[in-house]
Amino acid sequence: MSTTQTSAIHIAYNRRNYSNELLLDLYEAIKLPRLIEEKMLNQLRMNKISKWFSGIGQEAIAIGVTKALQPDEYILPMHRNLGVFTARNMNLQQLFEQWQGKAGGFSQGRERSFHFGSNPHHIVGMISHLGPQLAVGSGIALASILNQKPQVAVAFSGEGGTSEGDFHEALNVASVWQLPVIFLIENNGYGLSTPTNEQYRCKQLVDRALGYGMEGVQIDGNNLLEVYHTISTLARSMRQNPRPVLIEALTFRMRGHEEASGTKYVPQALMDEWAKKDPVTNYENYLLSEGILTPDMQKQIETAINKKINSELKAAYAQPEVTPSTETELRDVYTPHTPAILTPKTGAKTDKRFVEAISDGLRQAMQLHPNLVLMGQDIAEYGGVFKITEGFTEQFGKERVRNTPLCESAILGIALGMSIKGYKTMVEMQFADFVTCGFNQIINNLCKSHYRWGQTADVVVRMPTGAGVGAGPFHSQSNEAWFFHSPGMKIVYPSNPYDAKGLLLAAIDDPNPIMYFEHKVLYRSIHAAIPDEPYTIPIGKAAVVKEGADISIVTYGMGVHWALKALAQNPQVNAEVIDLRTLLPLDTETIYQSVRKTGKALVLHEDSLTGGIGGEIAALIGQHCFEHLDAPVVRCGALDTPVPFSIPLEKNYLPEERFAQALLQLWAY
Repeated sequence: MSTTQTSAIHIAYNRRNYSNELLLDLYEAIKLPRLIEEKMLNQLRMNKISKWFSGIGQEAIAIGVTKALQPDEYILPMHRNLGVFTARNMNLQQLFEQWQGKAGGFSQGRERSFHFGSNPHHIVGMISHLGPQLAVGSGIALASILNQKPQVAVAFSGEGGTSEGDFHEALNVASVWQLPVIFLIENNGYGLSTPTNEQYRCKQLVDRALGYGMEGVQIDGNNLLEVYHTISTLARSMRQNPRPVLIEALTFRMRGHEEASGTKYVPQALMDEWAKKDPVTNYENYLLSEGILTPDMQKQIETAINKKINSELKAAYAQPEVTPSTETELRDVYTPHTPAILTPKTGAKTDKRFVEAISDGLRQAMQLHPNLVLMGQDIAEYGGVFKITEGFTEQFGKERVRNTPLCESAILGIALGMSIKGYKTMVEMQFADFVTCGFNQIINNLCKSHYRWGQTADVVVRMPTGAGVGAGPFHSQSNEAWFFHSPGMKIVYPSNPYDAKGLLLAAIDDPNPIMYFEHKVLYRSIHAAIPDEPYTIPIGKAAVVKEGADISIVTYGMGVHWALKALAQNPQVNAEVIDLRTLLPLDTETIYQSVRKTGKALVLHEDSLTGGIGGEIAALIGQHCFEHLDAPVVRCGALDTPVPFSIPLEKNYLPEERFAQALLQLWAY
């Protein structure tokens, strides 16, 4: 351990009016993670754990923050915040099993070190991408505002993480919405080996608060009492007057980014300087000098902690290794859910266009789910660029129909944070193309949360998608395949007004993250008489929209209309048309039944051919229906180019005409 044991005190403590009992409680709290770390470093050298991210030298921040908050206020820690977990009284044996990757750990062997959360302890674990957790903290804070019980959430970041776009987005939204969240930067001098002068040009990170219109406070992160007092004071104020605050805690990482990286890149003089400011030994020496802690008490406390560590560690090692169960692994990807089955009580119907069906379904979902909040750019008074939420603000209020800054990643992270507090959210991408700005939140946070630590991500992301209106390469993409390879996600893609409403109501009822695609060309080009009352259509069930015996056409979205049009123009082809409606989970049984009947399969989608969903469907048909096939499985998709702007070029890009040719060729095979 690179610290200096000395009776000298190199930190200026101010006990204010805090009692001896509190000061001793803080001492035991900061001593525990230090002794655990020393034990873990020993275990690492013995190859009994695989990796360790040391927080030695930074413990005062984690302990000061956690002890200052109310037990039910959420903390979103990082790699080096063991003190957050221990100060929330987590079971040590379970923590040790977590680090050993055993089934009894908090993530059942599915996650490493501190990449896990625990709602009973009000902790949300990090993901390796660092920045996204800041917005999740904002979502938790927003939920407390909506619950009319403002509580503080604290989201940690390193100084390196402040270089990420998620840092900007999270602080910007929190400031605009005045959310009671503390963004705490642990400025420990290095992002792995990159010093601060290569991370940012401002003199100090706390200055960034001014640009977001929020308070900024810089503190000595090694001074336990200063951290505790600052957080306590701010938290009390923020509960009464909700607002975000940026705190820069100056500290130092006394060991490597992780143990394998070492600290050779750090000048020895700097190490020696910070070793004098060790937060544990300095606080210990302060208490001894004040007579609050005696040498006998010090020895008794250390002996008791080490005894508990050794006992809990021994018990953890005695537990068996994980026994894999494929059934369990697959089951835990999704939150278990018994779908609500809504059926109209009357036969009342109204002719509605596709866009009106979606609006109708969304409005009724708001009525059915008082905990549903809508978020997106321009969706409030303006009603969204497609006017789907027009009039919603007057009916449901601005708290539930929220205009957002242009911060896709932050809004998706906020949606996850709100899920943690029991809210449902619908996030509208103004155009499906813009989802790239929030891709990480979807793929690595929303999709993986339930599998990693049992946390529901109750979020529907609406995606106006598709080409055909001459909107060019950034407003026309079909990007459903990007998410098709993401376990934990469900994908819904209706082709008609009836399905659009029923599937949307089912999607919002479902507690899992769902990408809900809406083809823009269909918005105002098709209509149908649909029930006025709420109804649901099962997610994961395809529809046979036309029966036939010659060919099975497997498609979805705009492809359904292209298929029906081609068949109307070629009545000699007796083809069956399957509208998938849901892409994940995929209704393979309906596909197989059709192909086994017809002996031929043509898979059609608007997306570019290479890497499209059609490739997976074709492979499944080849594997499970091979002996029934009378011809090769044929795929038809768009060109492997970006979507062009010019209408003639776009028409050539889209597969409609090529599909008609492929259909006749397969029919004649």
